Amino acid sequence: MKTVIIVGATTGIGKALAECYAEDGWVIGAAGRRKALLEELQETLPTEVIIQEMDVADTPTARLRFESLVSAAGGVDLVVITAGIGYIDPSLPWEKERETIAVNVEGFAAIAHAAFRIFMEQGYGHLAGVSSIAAIRGGASPVYNASKAFVSNYLQGIRYLAAKRGLPVYVTDIQPGFVDTAMAQGDRLFWVASPEKAARQIFKALERRRSHVYITRRWRLVGWLLKVLPEPLYHKL
Repeated sequence: MKTVIIVGATTGIGKALAECYAEDGWVIGAAGRRKALLEELQETLPTEVIIQEMDVADTPTARLRFESLVSAAGGVDLVVITAGIGYIDPSLPWEKERETIAVNVEGFAAIAHAAFRIFMEQGYGHLAGVSSIAAIRGGASPVYNASKAFVSNYLQGIRYLAAKRGLPVYVTDIQPGFVDTAMAQGDRLFWVASPEKAARQIFKALERRRSHVYITRRWRLVGWLLKVLPEPLYHKL
């Protein structure tokens, strides 16, 4: 049986992904901040679920607990990092900015780095991270967009290193548009997908070992527009 570790498995896309992999018979390592929700997953999913309480913002402890989870699972085939935060506040309070960096940048890098080291040691693996369509360009939440650009760029760097070393380690950059989770804020939302629909498309993309995927697929059009739209027009959005 294959093993997937999902960091951020208690809600939203992470939880829906855990359900997809449970239905497919994978062993699941579930990590998240809320122990009660992890225990609920363990009790309800129709497969073996190994849980680990983890706050990725506490990077030294998170890395140790991630390694402990891998050990308890007897190894890992796929690591998916879905943990992340975001907010909208035009006043840009520094505490919120700092918290976003701690989770989306430092926390993500801590787990992605630990996963890649394990994959190098065992000689195979697949790493996936949930970035965002917001990674393409700066926007109304500067720290969120910048943090997701970091996620996408870091994943590309790991993919580059794996290729240079000839390792069968696959890396997938997942860039969702709007998904109906706590992070989907604002009054101009469109093409909002359910976490379940997003998870199904991610599951299929990971099966195909895609290097990049927009979720849902029609967000490819928005991604293209964001890349080519002149700055004056972009500022009017």
